[in-house]
Amino acid sequence: MSPPIRVLLVDDEPLVRRGLRAILESDPGIEVVGEAADGAAALTSTRSLSPDVVCMDVRMPGVDGIRATEL
Repeated sequence: MSPPIRVLLVDDEPLVRRGLRAILESDPGIEVVGEAADGAAALTSTRSLSPDVVCMDVRMPGVDGIRATEL
């Protein structure tokens, strides 16, 4: 069995993050390794957690998803 895909969830809405986490964690091949509420936190979490995939909202306050992806 291969290791799970490590996912970081980034959205400014906690309810959205909880919903995505519940859906993704129902698959044994996926591990949600962290959550962030904005692009700046996403950058920090990406560096510290080294996820395989970042599922990021485009529109967020502060550093939005598009800008965070560019950085």
